[in-house]
Amino acid sequence: MDAVRVALLREVLAGTRWPTATRRFAASLRSSVVPHRGGLLLVGTRAYEPWHLAAHLVDEAAWSGRPELAPLLVRHRVRPGDPAHLAVGLGRLQGAGRGETLLLVAPERPDGGLLERVHDARRAGATVLALGSGDPEVTGLAHDALTLDPPEPEPEPEPGSESTRGIDLDMVQHLVSAAAGENSLPSTRGRRRLRDRLSRLADQLTSPPPARW
Repeated sequence: MDAVRVALLREVLAGTRWPTATRRFAASLRSSVVPHRGGLLLVGTRAYEPWHLAAHLVDEAAWSGRPELAPLLVRHRVRPGDPAHLAVGLGRLQGAGRGETLLLVAPERPDGGLLERVHDARRAGATVLALGSGDPEVTGLAHDALTLDPPEPEPEPEPGSESTRGIDLDMVQHLVSAAAGENSLPSTRGRRRLRDRLSRLADQLTSPPPARW
């Protein structure tokens, strides 16, 4: 999802908690990894691997000039022949410690083995962040957590209106990753970084261009 679409999603969600909540959580992520120059471990549950969030964070790391945002995806199942960047198993969590950040994406309750590894990583000094269903044990382990709204029946929208109750984990991950790359210094001298240019383009789509003299 590019910057223009993220801006449109934020506009749709204006008046809900999500624009502010995702920016706050992204700020926690950024402030955790940037001072330590990286060390971001990303892990999901056995049933859900956060591939899309990993890809979006890699993009944001490149666009924002913050390579620290690029995560190491930790996987539950590693197959022979997987490339090196996809061959990191849960054993990597045993070495997590001070200066590293562990981001757990858990749309459902993780199994006990993963929770134990996350607990050990926190005890060793790693910063733990959690995104998901809000399981009490997960949020209790996390230094900061962003919890999805519980599912509920959605009423029929009025004609001409657009519902915002249908936000799902993928949308939240888009908003978090986009916000994580914001408020960064330009990566090259005298040039506005790509995300700033795209945001400016989005503004120009709804307003007349500035006068030129």
